[in-house]
Amino acid sequence: MTAVVEQTRTLTYAEAVREALAQAMTADERVFLLGEDVGTYGGAFGVTGDLVHRFGDERIRDTPISELGIVGAAVGAALAGMRPVVEIQFSDFTAQAMDQIVNQAAKIHFMLGGAATVPMVLRAPAGSGTGAAAQHSQSLEAWFAHVPGLKVVMPATPADAKALLLAAIADPNPVIVLEHKLLYKQSGPVPEAATPARLGEAAVRRRGTDLTIVATGVMVPRSLEAADELAADGIEASVVDPRSLKPLDGKSIVDDVTRTGRALLVQEAPKTAGFMAEIAATIGESPAFGHLRAPISRLCGLDVPIPYAPQLERAAVPQVADIVRAATDLVRRW
Repeated sequence: MTAVVEQTRTLTYAEAVREALAQAMTADERVFLLGEDVGTYGGAFGVTGDLVHRFGDERIRDTPISELGIVGAAVGAALAGMRPVVEIQFSDFTAQAMDQIVNQAAKIHFMLGGAATVPMVLRAPAGSGTGAAAQHSQSLEAWFAHVPGLKVVMPATPADAKALLLAAIADPNPVIVLEHKLLYKQSGPVPEAATPARLGEAAVRRRGTDLTIVATGVMVPRSLEAADELAADGIEASVVDPRSLKPLDGKSIVDDVTRTGRALLVQEAPKTAGFMAEIAATIGESPAFGHLRAPISRLCGLDVPIPYAPQLERAAVPQVADIVRAATDLVRRW
């Protein structure tokens, strides 16, 4: 049998998202985009780029500044058989649309006894690091993961940005895709084929023996950089990227923690009631608990709004040095 060689190129995260959108629109005429400045302007972060010239303004729809109206229109279109992909310029602005996201998109399938589906995708840039301050820099994944009926993904690599978005568009239910703003310019290999990922499948980005670091979004590359520094100091860390928060691949996380006996959970969002509390509970309720050599440790953003001042913004969320310090402490003390 001849092995199939997957062709890849180097793309930025933003280019990978755009390629996924283009391939999905080419394959299915029901797929269309809507959002503020997604057309001629090319998106707030340039992600939609030239798609309006390739697919026309019937399928790349600029909208008024009304997040509630944008998501409401998408919910209606999805119920009518279309496959809308919404771009919200900053994930913080989803607060304006929560009624449509939480009370309509997430629930209609259940309230109608499965007679209708809402195959809608909502993409939104998230996270800090761009000096955009308190109202444009939040990490709200725990909000969405808490709502029954919503799926939530956080791609950390260009390849996942494409594959997870394709999976989201193919899904018959609403999916929230949170794209970290600092990752848009990051480059990496991306398969040419339009192959969707499997939602609910984690990736072990690095395999070590001394502890397991579970990280999401931009904390994945920071954790990998930290793992390199730890290795130079004789500590071998696994780095597990859940990729999909809901559904969550708890088994991959539990298996790795069972093997290493230590868990450091890293997120940008504030600690209190953050998604890493769910990961900690998943580990604590599993057989991995009996293999722990140290308490489960969380390294999270501070419980403060993201500051504007660059030095304070950096101090509010975990950096590489913080991950190295927390991992070293976990291993050396226990």
